[in-house]
Amino acid sequence: MMSTASAPTTPAATGQPRGLSTLFFTEMWERFSYYGMRGLLVLYMTKAVRDGGMGLDDKLAGSIYGLYTAAVYLASLPGGWLADRWLGAQQAVWYGGLIIAAGHFTMVFDRPETFFLGLVLVVIGTGLLKPNISAIVGGLYPEGGTRRDAGFTVFYMGINLGAFLGPFVCGTLGEKFNWHYGFGAAGVGMVLGLAQYRFSRAHLGDAGRLPGHPTPLGGQGRGLLALVAIAFAAFIGLAMAGVIHIAPIAVAQWTTAFLLAVAVGYFALLFTTGKLTPLERNRVIVILILFAAAALFWSGFEQAGSSLNLFAERFTVRSVPGFTTAIPASWFQSVGPVFVITLAPVMAGLWVGLARRHLEPSIPAKFAFGLLLLAVGFLVMVGAAVLVARGQMVGPQWLTFTYLIHTFGELCLSPVGLSSVTKLAPKRLVGQLMGIWFLAASMGNLLAGLVAGEFNVNALSSWPGLYLKIVLLPAVAGLLLLAAAKPIKKLMAGVN
Repeated sequence: MMSTASAPTTPAATGQPRGLSTLFFTEMWERFSYYGMRGLLVLYMTKAVRDGGMGLDDKLAGSIYGLYTAAVYLASLPGGWLADRWLGAQQAVWYGGLIIAAGHFTMVFDRPETFFLGLVLVVIGTGLLKPNISAIVGGLYPEGGTRRDAGFTVFYMGINLGAFLGPFVCGTLGEKFNWHYGFGAAGVGMVLGLAQYRFSRAHLGDAGRLPGHPTPLGGQGRGLLALVAIAFAAFIGLAMAGVIHIAPIAVAQWTTAFLLAVAVGYFALLFTTGKLTPLERNRVIVILILFAAAALFWSGFEQAGSSLNLFAERFTVRSVPGFTTAIPASWFQSVGPVFVITLAPVMAGLWVGLARRHLEPSIPAKFAFGLLLLAVGFLVMVGAAVLVARGQMVGPQWLTFTYLIHTFGELCLSPVGLSSVTKLAPKRLVGQLMGIWFLAASMGNLLAGLVAGEFNVNALSSWPGLYLKIVLLPAVAGLLLLAAAKPIKKLMAGVN
């Protein structure tokens, strides 16, 4: 008889494995903590010291925000490697959650050093947890099929439920009482997720229990890991002590250039030395095009946590009948997840309905729609910025419409992206190209932080023009991609 730890997961009354419930709530609480804290970051960094903030200017705060969110995506690469080679996905999720909670609780202390140390810990922990919890979900369905697709849909709803709740709870505590209460609440959420993960972990069975490609660490391997850990800890310690001075704006700029060079270099090597067949070469060209489109999309979409968050705080009417004080600006961070939860089934039904009529758009066309909708959303913000430049406060409908349109864009592009890479990549290169795909989101987040820093509160007359610039680039790229959709589809050679 098999032990509880290795027994197959038992289907619940819903027809889904019981382990899906374990992962649903773990991910929900992790996203609660991540988005709850993210909604406070730029607001806290730009708030005056006398009001409990850090007193940073918008440009510096935007760069730090961009570096943090970009690092979260990049950390998933070593996080996935460690799980695959050493820890196993289940252990990686557990240790990642512990490190995330430690990071949030570190930020409870009112010191710049502990704030930045907390961000570093959250990055490390998220890098361990985020990619591996998704891998465990897939491991619950060794048979594949539609039940697996339905399971991932349920899991995706957990992500957005956490993203909806986090800004409400953490934002209210942070903005209305004390910023550090909000950071601490994010840690409490992660602890709740860890507790239920621990108590219901047996339902996961063997999914992610062992490393997929175990590599025993010899003495040299352990020594190298220890050396890297010591060097990293020493760097963080010296930076916190002020011995090493870090210029976030310059670091963000150089990191963006470095990631771009990595992507260009990788694709150049792949095309010249990757021994690709003509079919594989054509498909990798499509991945390259989609990579560029995704990076551009996320550079605009991720303004939600930076420049649009500041717009909500400074220039949006937030008084609501029945409330004695204005609602927290961070509550607007919950608007997008609400739209995703409500609209995702609508969009899925739309694609299915169009497919039945042989009218479903191709993958590049869906990406083009995503970029065009991103542009339309920022066109709404051009109108809002015109009113602000005239000295007016604007109603919440401006941001709400922007987030609504951006959600439609996200649903056109985001769910398609990862699936497209797995379909298009040569089987021997799927892991590498999935890793490169993460660079698109990372670069987009870095660019989002840098762009956000250009919105100078002392030069409001320039804001309509800045938003218009954000409109033009994705609009032009989207139209070009739409015009080239048919030739690109031919390169895909049968992949839908």
